[in-house]
Amino acid sequence: MAVRPLADRVLVKRLEEKEEKQGGIIIPDTAKEKPQEAEVVAVGPGKRGDKGDRMAPDVKKGDKVLISKYGGTDVKINGAEYVILREDDILGVIE
Repeated sequence: MAVRPLADRVLVKRLEEKEEKQGGIIIPDTAKEKPQEAEVVAVGPGKRGDKGDRMAPDVKKGDKVLISKYGGTDVKINGAEYVILREDDILGVIE
């Protein structure tokens, strides 16, 4: 199943954080924070300007980005978890 985001929305997949154990303490999954790093899976065509013309998005498929912890909408597609959010909710691109 292919998903094509609409307007200025972006479909991202959160990247798993490396589990580091310091001092032998194991943190359960329920206590871990959501990772802020994500990879762009699909990008919408961009939002429309005041005159109706499309404004191209600043991110593209494959970009690694920083997103807010609780921004966007969590969705499950074919058993995999993704987040759909507006391009404005992306904090930055990791280069």
